[in-house]
Amino acid sequence: MKILFRIGAFVLITAVLFATLGPARYRPHAPLGQDGEHALAFVQVGLAVGLSFPQRRLRVAAVAILLIGLLEVMQQWAPGRHARLEDFLVDAAAACLGLVGAAAIGWFTAIARINIPITHERRQPQLNRIQIRTIRNNRVCK
Repeated sequence: MKILFRIGAFVLITAVLFATLGPARYRPHAPLGQDGEHALAFVQVGLAVGLSFPQRRLRVAAVAILLIGLLEVMQQWAPGRHARLEDFLVDAAAACLGLVGAAAIGWFTAIARINIPITHERRQPQLNRIQIRTIRNNRVCK
């Protein structure tokens, strides 16, 4: 399953690179505005990368922030592009939000996998008829 997440993360990263450094006329436009488009793209990248590398989330977050900063700096040399601090902050925060989402998904799947009830209520064990007779017989004999 991780291999599918890694392929998806690679595809998303490639799409973000093309949309960021490629010609503006080929970039998709959503009705979310510029910050919304950035946030949507980087939340998806953070989620995919977080699900791809579940044991290294802190390291992945640090590398993601560094690479997002590098991507903003590279826009200075792309024609018709400009590097802005606001874009960097939105992109880095959105990627980290995606990583937090991946951690939450990992936590919930781990809980479901080991079948621990989320509440702290203790249930009484269900006894069958033979166990009930044995308990009654032991009480009578003593």
